[in-house]
Amino acid sequence: MPKRVDHEERRRQIAAALLRVVARDGLEAVSLRHVAAEAGVTAGMVQHYFPSKVAMTGFAMRAASARYEERIEERLGRLGDDPAPRQVLGVLLGALLPADAAEEDDARVALAFQAFAATHPEAAVHLEEGNALLREHLAALLRATGCAGDPLPAATGLLAAAEGLGVHMLSSRLPAAQARAALERMIDAAAGPA
Repeated sequence: MPKRVDHEERRRQIAAALLRVVARDGLEAVSLRHVAAEAGVTAGMVQHYFPSKVAMTGFAMRAASARYEERIEERLGRLGDDPAPRQVLGVLLGALLPADAAEEDDARVALAFQAFAATHPEAAVHLEEGNALLREHLAALLRATGCAGDPLPAATGLLAAAEGLGVHMLSSRLPAAQARAALERMIDAAAGPA
């Protein structure tokens, strides 16, 4: 009887390997051979599931987004049943600032994917959709805090600031406490103090 293969699980295995390669060595190190070695499979198997680097990267981008969403859900769960909009803003934006080694890896991966998407429009679709949804959600939360005027520009600015602080934490070793204090001050300016 032939062995049954869970194709979706195999894709996740390969995507997880790609994420490890990107976190450790950067996106420029991603090749069929490197990802296959990291996943413990053949290059032919990687190519069977992902016919191109763009296809493999797109799947891995969605996997990385899912990890971010899981982290958000876990942190929101700690706030109880009915958190204040200001608290939710803090969690959503604060999750973009790496708090430990695993989150630093995820942040390096996110930064690499943003750079990749800047030159590969077909890969940018997922980021564009995710960022648009996040900006709208942040704007709705700002509106719920009583933010005056159109909250979308403030939401866009907060998202850009949080991402920028995360980049500085990675690239120039901005201390986490300093980055978090700066982000809290910006959230307070847009939404009012917690």
